[in-house]
Amino acid sequence: MVIDSILAQIDAEIAKLTQVRSLLANTGKIAATITERLTKKAPKAKKPAKVAKAAKPAKAAKAKKRRVLSPEARQRIADAQRKRWAAQKAKA
Repeated sequence: MVIDSILAQIDAEIAKLTQVRSLLANTGKIAATITERLTKKAPKAKKPAKVAKAAKPAKAAKAKKRRVLSPEARQRIADAQRKRWAAQKAKA
């Protein structure tokens, strides 16, 4: 008798979870459909009449100048890292 009631509760829970899953799966599809509709209906901006445009600068000119470390700075950083590694190794 007890097993039958447990099985009935499990079946009820499975039915509830199946229903929730189908609702969630459909919600995703509905949201995607709504998004597609909104993007298709959105008015497109019209291009202005042909106007002479200034030439765009090359991307290379826009790139920021790279910062350069001096050899002494590189050495200090390397020494500090080796010190951290040695401390970590000593703990292990």
